[in-house]
Amino acid sequence: MDEPHLLYEVAGGVATITLNRPRTRNAMTPEMLIRLGRAWADVRDDPAVSVVLLRGAGEDSFCSGADLGRLIPLMTGARGAEDEWDEQYLADPDTLSKGLLRGFDVFKPIVAGICGPALAGGTEVLMGTDFRIASERAVFGTTEVRRGIIPAGGTLVRLARQIPYTAAMQIILGGEPVSAEFALRWGLVSRVVPHADTLPVAKDTAQWVAEAAPKALALAKEVVVRTSGLPFEQAYPIEAAAMEAVMATEDAREGPLAFLEKRPPVWQGR
Repeated sequence: MDEPHLLYEVAGGVATITLNRPRTRNAMTPEMLIRLGRAWADVRDDPAVSVVLLRGAGEDSFCSGADLGRLIPLMTGARGAEDEWDEQYLADPDTLSKGLLRGFDVFKPIVAGICGPALAGGTEVLMGTDFRIASERAVFGTTEVRRGIIPAGGTLVRLARQIPYTAAMQIILGGEPVSAEFALRWGLVSRVVPHADTLPVAKDTAQWVAEAAPKALALAKEVVVRTSGLPFEQAYPIEAAAMEAVMATEDAREGPLAFLEKRPPVWQGR
């Protein structure tokens, strides 16, 4: 029996999502995207999850983008549905957006461990993550223009907001992969580490972030996301409302008390 194209597990407040097609460098299929959308919904709704770790299966893989033999022909109509995953994909026009976090908000912090190429959809899904830990061997790029399509999984809107315009245009229009060094220089990734350290550092980062108050984490990220691009006069009231909400939580009382009593805080998530 074939393994599922995506794995999901929760431990210690961290949900680990593993893109699971290592023989294809985790190329995206209808099944993977459907499972990925479901995983994001589980993360959003599960109070036991504070932080997410997104990774690809395999020692030298993250995600090579859409499977050009399975997903893209289905999207263009070059082939029809051949199994239940194809049928489910075609039945929900938002499947791609959900999987790539395009307009599907998950306010819990997301850490990406990037052990290999992140190309096309592999780069696009990173636009929705918060901490990006990359191997020195990783490369990044949206190669769609070389295949007659465009990176419309959120990259055309988000990338130039996250990194400088000229760097974004080199990635989008150049259609050629860029190095981890380039990605770090322009802020596409948070850190570049020796290859063997990639997943350990990503896991440690996720666990470290998960030790903070879950409600505070989610509200802080929500304000940043919701106020992006807004004028100050519209953004500050959103920040003020979040501050009011978090100060009313039990965790806001527990944090300072634990500090004064020199003990680890016991978060309630409320």
